[in-house]
Amino acid sequence: MVTNIARAVSVVLICAVSACGSLPRGAALQREVTREATAEDSQFQVFPVTRHNAKLIEHWPVTGWSGSFNWIKANPGPNSQVLRVGDTIDLRIWDNQANSLLTPVGTNVTAMQGLVVAADGTIFVPYVGDVVVNGLTTAGARKRIQSELSPIAPDAQVQLVSTPGVTNSVSVVGGVGAPGTYPLPTRDTSILSVLATAGGIDDSLRNPLVSLQRGNRTYSIPAKDLFASPQRNTRLRGDDKIIVQNDERAFTALGASGSEDLIYFPKEYVTALEAITLMGGLNDERADPKGILVLREYPAKHVVAEPRNGPRMQHVIFSLDLTSADGLFAARNFLINPNDTVLATESPVVAVRTVLSIFGAALGTTAQVANTANNLNN
Repeated sequence: MVTNIARAVSVVLICAVSACGSLPRGAALQREVTREATAEDSQFQVFPVTRHNAKLIEHWPVTGWSGSFNWIKANPGPNSQVLRVGDTIDLRIWDNQANSLLTPVGTNVTAMQGLVVAADGTIFVPYVGDVVVNGLTTAGARKRIQSELSPIAPDAQVQLVSTPGVTNSVSVVGGVGAPGTYPLPTRDTSILSVLATAGGIDDSLRNPLVSLQRGNRTYSIPAKDLFASPQRNTRLRGDDKIIVQNDERAFTALGASGSEDLIYFPKEYVTALEAITLMGGLNDERADPKGILVLREYPAKHVVAEPRNGPRMQHVIFSLDLTSADGLFAARNFLINPNDTVLATESPVVAVRTVLSIFGAALGTTAQVANTANNLNN
């Protein structure tokens, strides 16, 4: 009777495990994720990454962003200003002639303030008319005005002071202590000097990205790279716009790793090996180092028949084996793209351990039932 009771308890426990459909665990097995790849109607391809083909994948179209930041190399500019439409000019004109047309009675100087460079690039000077000053330095504009005055005031002397307008200023949109519009004192004004004037980059930003909008083009660079080299401290032009914001590029970390989260790029490029580090490494007791999977989706236009030019399908699973030197070197060269999903699959050994622990528990329960039955019989 005791044996029958123990056997019945064991059968109940085994049936309970079987009824679960799958053993309790935290991440998928590699074969579970990739098993449909061999089906005729498969919607994705599995691409093992090796040292040999890691370089090949580099030539595939990038996803999630342009694939690199672009920036304007710094070139020194003249230490002077050029007048533009919208600038404001103040003139002081000295004329020692008796009965001068330019100066009031009893004085030899007249002031003309608030002259705005018009859309046609001119300012109006009494007795002379419109004088073109757009594109001239302040010294050049002063000489031109003095020359235009010579027929009525041969000995007149002109002093000119300009205030930059919108087209001789830059806008700092955000990500700094004091966003706003800042005039360019000279054509040698650098982006770092304007950022400093604007209060510097906000310390709360995560991996800040500096973007420069010039005309119809946008140039971007990580702030730390901008600070690292004088060759990147580009000179600004009027009407440039500077935007400082978080670098929003990120990948998703899942599975048997130290973190399951959206992880933002800390620098321009992140390799698969670095991504695993950012994920907090692999869980020693759960992860399968042979089954690191990177899930990526390509636009339909990038699907090709020849692997040298791109993927065969829109959905691609790249698999990495970190148990070999080849796999480790491949992971060090394989680049993660924004919006990728990096999955650390679970080791099959975990399932075996789970089965053993469940059966161990079952056997322990059976022994306990048998002991109870014996006690009752006695």
